Amino acid sequence: MKHPHVTQDQSAVNRRDFITRTALSAGALALLGVQPSLAGNGLQSAANTYTVQDVIELILKEGKLQVIPNTVDTIKAGSPGQTVTGIVTTMFTTTAVIEQAAQLNANFIIAHEPTFYNHTDNPAWVPGNAVVKQKQQLLEKYNMAVWRFHDYCHALKPDAISYGVVQQMNWQAWYKQGDVVLTIPQLSLQQLVNQLKQALHIAHVRVIGNLEQPCSRIALLPGAWGGVRQVTIAETQIPDVLVVGEVSEWETAEYIRDAHSMGKKTALVILGHAQSEEPGMAYVANWLQPKLNGITVTHIASGSPFTWV
Repeated sequence: MKHPHVTQDQSAVNRRDFITRTALSAGALALLGVQPSLAGNGLQSAANTYTVQDVIELILKEGKLQVIPNTVDTIKAGSPGQTVTGIVTTMFTTTAVIEQAAQLNANFIIAHEPTFYNHTDNPAWVPGNAVVKQKQQLLEKYNMAVWRFHDYCHALKPDAISYGVVQQMNWQAWYKQGDVVLTIPQLSLQQLVNQLKQALHIAHVRVIGNLEQPCSRIALLPGAWGGVRQVTIAETQIPDVLVVGEVSEWETAEYIRDAHSMGKKTALVILGHAQSEEPGMAYVANWLQPKLNGITVTHIASGSPFTWV
């Protein structure tokens, strides 16, 4: 089946929405800057080949995802109509991830976080940005498509990011969809930190709290939830520990420090943004692979940008 001609306009791509629950909406896809596939099942062309558009449609349909207005989940590089040779999931589309994807003959990166260093991936965020330009050239060199999968990723049921962490921690027995607090068998804060570091492959974490204090009620908040949501959960649900990806140090960290001086017990463990959500993108790769015939889906961890000295 030949796909309809697709014209690429990046500004239109950056303003798209997507689908209805049971069938892909032509109107929603128009906001993406592409046309709906005319193949019989609406998702796949002949001989088990897929375009970027096909894969996006499949993910949204299989995930039973509703339209999210003004989503940041847009195509950042490449064309909706280009044929996919392989897929890589990752947290950040780093230059290293781009090179590794190309080595795998994969030309479609599905990334959870921005490619161009700001929330909307506006390449003119800092005018004349030489790093942005060089990165765009690298993507063009490999004919690499990039799609951000953030808002819709969290809208999956279960939330793919949180559930990926739950799986890697082997906490499935205590996970309830929609709840941010898990009640696990009691252990010390030190034991919890050790388990997190080992299971999530993190060399260093930051902690506020008594390492000997018992922990059972774990508020699992991977990524950047923001100070208001983190502190609200601490105040209303009173977990033994907040396990977060990152904080604004002048918000949540200072709140926890003062709370401890007042006799409160909620501890704080900061994993790092990328490390805290990477298991979710590995989960996405495993979730997506059985749904695609003849296309390899590989997860590549983008890793932490920091060196501890």
